[in-house]
Amino acid sequence: MREMNEDASVYAGQRATAEGIERGGVGGLSVDALLAKVRKAAAPTPTGPDGGVAATAVPDVVPDVEGPAAAVRDVEGPGAAVRDVEGPAAAVRDVEGPAAAVRDVEGPAAAVRDVEGPGAAVRDVEGPAAAVRDVEGPAAAVPDVAALAAAIAAVAGRHLPEGRLSPDVDFFDAGGTSVGAVELVAALEDELGMEIALDDVFADARPTSLAHRRLSTAGATAALSAPAASKTPTPGVMWAPDTAGTARSEGTSASVTVGSPPPSSTAGTRPAPAPGILPVPAPRTAPAVAVTSASSPTARPEDLDQILADLALADRLPWTGDPEPLPPRRILLTGATGFLGSHMLLDLLRHSDAHVYCLVRAADEEAALGRLGEALKRYELPWSSEVRRRVTVLPGDIRRPHLGLSDELWTTLTHELDSVVGVAAAVDFLRGYQSLRQSNVVGSLTLAELAATGRPKPLHHISSIAVFNEVGITAMGEDDPLAHVDRLVAGYDQTKWAAEVALRRARDHGLIVTALRPGGIGGHTRTGAYNPQDLSSGLLSAFGRFRTVPAFSHLNAAPVDWVSRVAVGVVCEPDAWGYDYNLTGVPNTLDDVVRDMALGGMHVRVQDWDEWRTHALARLEAEPVPELSFLTRVLQSPTALRLCEATLKGPAATAERTAALVEALGLRPAARYDAQAQLRTFERLAQDGLARLPHKDDQPYLWFSETTEGGVGPVGASAETPCSMRLTLSLASMYQLVKERRVDVTGELTCAAVHPEPLVVEHGDVWIRPEEGIPQRHGTRHRLLSYRLVLRDADGGRWWLEGHKYARARRDVWRQTRALTVEIGREGAPAALAGELVVPAESYLRDQVDGIKVDPRLTSQEKRAAKLTWLAWFGLEMGRGLLGPFARAAADLLDLRRTTTPSEHHR
Repeated sequence: MREMNEDASVYAGQRATAEGIERGGVGGLSVDALLAKVRKAAAPTPTGPDGGVAATAVPDVVPDVEGPAAAVRDVEGPGAAVRDVEGPAAAVRDVEGPAAAVRDVEGPAAAVRDVEGPGAAVRDVEGPAAAVRDVEGPAAAVPDVAALAAAIAAVAGRHLPEGRLSPDVDFFDAGGTSVGAVELVAALEDELGMEIALDDVFADARPTSLAHRRLSTAGATAALSAPAASKTPTPGVMWAPDTAGTARSEGTSASVTVGSPPPSSTAGTRPAPAPGILPVPAPRTAPAVAVTSASSPTARPEDLDQILADLALADRLPWTGDPEPLPPRRILLTGATGFLGSHMLLDLLRHSDAHVYCLVRAADEEAALGRLGEALKRYELPWSSEVRRRVTVLPGDIRRPHLGLSDELWTTLTHELDSVVGVAAAVDFLRGYQSLRQSNVVGSLTLAELAATGRPKPLHHISSIAVFNEVGITAMGEDDPLAHVDRLVAGYDQTKWAAEVALRRARDHGLIVTALRPGGIGGHTRTGAYNPQDLSSGLLSAFGRFRTVPAFSHLNAAPVDWVSRVAVGVVCEPDAWGYDYNLTGVPNTLDDVVRDMALGGMHVRVQDWDEWRTHALARLEAEPVPELSFLTRVLQSPTALRLCEATLKGPAATAERTAALVEALGLRPAARYDAQAQLRTFERLAQDGLARLPHKDDQPYLWFSETTEGGVGPVGASAETPCSMRLTLSLASMYQLVKERRVDVTGELTCAAVHPEPLVVEHGDVWIRPEEGIPQRHGTRHRLLSYRLVLRDADGGRWWLEGHKYARARRDVWRQTRALTVEIGREGAPAALAGELVVPAESYLRDQVDGIKVDPRLTSQEKRAAKLTWLAWFGLEMGRGLLGPFARAAADLLDLRRTTTPSEHHR
């Protein structure tokens, strides 16, 4: 498979075969034959050496032959399988037939492997022959992979909750985090002198694989065999027996255990699996040691091999019939502690009568219940006694066989459940396919086995729009072809693709499978709850924080409350089962995002992708934000960058079937996830430090002048001292109006009764219709505007000014909007001066209508929109404020009741 990166035609042949597998087979061939066909497409069939191999077809690639001996692998017949030979010595491995598979030998014979030169590096020998390692001189030094893997596992264990890690267990599956991976890379370099790229850890975080990769990059490729299969059985639907110490032939499904007699079955016959056990087909080639460049536009060959092997797992699912077309009463839900899953749990309880069984990863039921409750509270969802009454938690693990449940409980669920909803997934844009497949692929097939066993049940699978994440794809409709898997380079994209394609094949077994594909899942439109690790949330946070956006085509994102409600509508409506749905809402264009942020006072600059990435990384390094550390790692990862590029440059997702279903069910139609919908989420992001809302220190979004003139005097005396104010009223964003009804104030006050020199406004605010214009005392005087200013005189003294514009049921409405009643006093002291200041009639329209200024960075169209938005909003608020006292007066005049109420006796 090494040649696949160099030969595009090889990829074409493999892709055609893979697509044939997706459709259910090619020309009636078996799965083994199809996989063999893929292998043959990857390399020519070799010719055996003279006298070394009988005339038997060799179905695999012949790698790296130097010298008189031919490197032959996995041969059936009387010949010896010889591989990776340089020089006169032959490495003998994996033989079936009269020739013995010589490996890990006990006794006088030495297991000779991967020999270079006249000296033989002997390894894994027990008996008189000594295991030779680190030889100096003519003999080659053969590194000990097992010892290195054990050392890596010991270091990695310190970054895990349990404090230990098996060499064959993935670091992330054992509870490792992205931050822990960064620390692990640093620790390996400090303690073991190993320089391992972070992307290599995310691609496959098993210590054994890291050891192989490290030794191969150090120039020991010839001394290493392919990574051995994990001694830990593969969890999930296809729970395989331990394959350690077995030699597998490409041409047959039989396996021969070293040191035991061969099975009695004839060659080419598949041995019957043990009852209740479905064997896992291993990848048709061992994972290659060489690593594809991170900038390569294609997937790694070893990942493609594993994907093909995983697709074949669907062919071993049970056959099943159609479920009863009734709304479900007992539902198994996975992923209930996640962002989307927790919202779906509450929607299932609100909009159905079902009892929900929640699979939660925990040691026991008490821990599972606590973890579920914490998740619901974190997303501001209710965790009441009624919710607990209708929910049963099942401690388990999606990555384990039978979901980590006992055989008795598994059997009970197969006969009692009405529906299976799979939301759980490992969402990490840095990890590779090998690291994510247990959760995202094998776990999904385990749910398919549960749905197909016993009572027929539909399976509702939360997939992702990432199945289209191929750079250059032209359409993302609900029935459009998915991306070419060899052009998906991110492990998350590959696992979502593999899971959906495998479940498509499960439909051929009679299983009803519904694929629900969300895009970016935004925050809740009412509570503002969001997923801090969602890429869409991270990008929006960066847009608002750094005021720059990359040039993109579309953002296929929708709020979580809409995605959850539509998904639950599908689960509860039998007529909707069995189809594919894009839950992407109405996509946002670049113009939409820029306009929304500009109207919110966050003027952003558009940059090309590379420029924006460089700028964002520089800002994140200069101003570290712990909550955005995951975005920093994404922007630094070449593999994750390909995912971002495909996401931002992809077309708009279309969802005609989803729109028709929403209309038929009477649900809220999809709407663009605009600034208004994002308002609460932006507030939460700002509170948590991920985003930055507009501030009065920013460039004003809109501003105008106001001049007032009048007089003040001591409190209780006549106002005879002239006084005036020249103020600038400004808005940092429309958010201030929508959320606070507040305008920022700067300027100066000139009043000889306070100080001979003008006083400067240090801080000032104007509230529009404070407290909804409710009158201060029983009567008909309502507050229109409230001014609160902090002033500083030339000597450093501090003063305060508080003023109000009132609306009354009188004919001088025009003056009411201009007259400001004020009180002035020293800081910390009561009011010493009082009076009235009025905006001159001739300056009102000139300054506050015609004189409105708007941020010069906006376009002329955006400037007009900003002015009209402000005038319309302010005019409406003034109209409502003036109408209040007149409505009260009219009610008193038109009150024709004969008997007055008790409160009216003293009016």
